[in-house]
Amino acid sequence: MTRVLDIVTAVIRDEAGRILLVRKRGTSTFMKPGGKRDAGENDLTTLARELDEELGCRLVHAQLLGHFSAPAANEAGFTVQSATYLATVAGDIAPRAEIEEIRWVDPATPGDLRLAPLLTEQVLPALLARG
Repeated sequence: MTRVLDIVTAVIRDEAGRILLVRKRGTSTFMKPGGKRDAGENDLTTLARELDEELGCRLVHAQLLGHFSAPAANEAGFTVQSATYLATVAGDIAPRAEIEEIRWVDPATPGDLRLAPLLTEQVLPALLARG
């Protein structure tokens, strides 16, 4: 039986169209910011809380990009299911909590960073298809 992690994540873009990726402490894989829901939270409440905790920024607007599923990057034997939102944020973005590093990456040419399967297999193709 597949074990599932149900999460909410954000695609945050800068003025140049790059997307924000994060790397958690003790890992080598970059992924979108976000995380698991707390009891009773809906998607946007979860996303706002996670962005504040992980990056110190405030969620201003979010539009659903889609629901995606792929093998989890950091939890062997798990599948991650993500409600992924195109998000607009306010405030200074900096690594906080379990986030060790942030990077702004061109979604069409992410370079040689180690990226989460959800990002490479599902989200980047969906994002690039939108134009």
